[in-house]
Amino acid sequence: MTHKPVTHPDQLALDWENDPAIEAMIEARVARRAEAAAFHWRLRLVAIETCMMGSLVIIAGIALHQPPLHAIRAGILVAAACCASGMLLIGLSGACGMVFSRFRQWRAR
Repeated sequence: MTHKPVTHPDQLALDWENDPAIEAMIEARVARRAEAAAFHWRLRLVAIETCMMGSLVIIAGIALHQPPLHAIRAGILVAAACCASGMLLIGLSGACGMVFSRFRQWRAR
């Protein structure tokens, strides 16, 4: 039993499932949009991690009665290291994804 979606009476009835070219074009657009959204979320996560780690080190240094300038310097160094490692991980995961994709395409031939 197939399920027919409920449509509005004024909606134009389009049957795109029978046209593979349009279906492929839609899937390609959705894939590009999802890939861009995933990249932005990775950048947001790296930014959040960087801010949290830097601020935690600064707060811990001040709570342990370290000189404020030393605590701030340590926090900035930790934040820079977090940012660099996060960007490196994003780059490496993207490169590995491309390598595995090419490998799958090569094996499919």
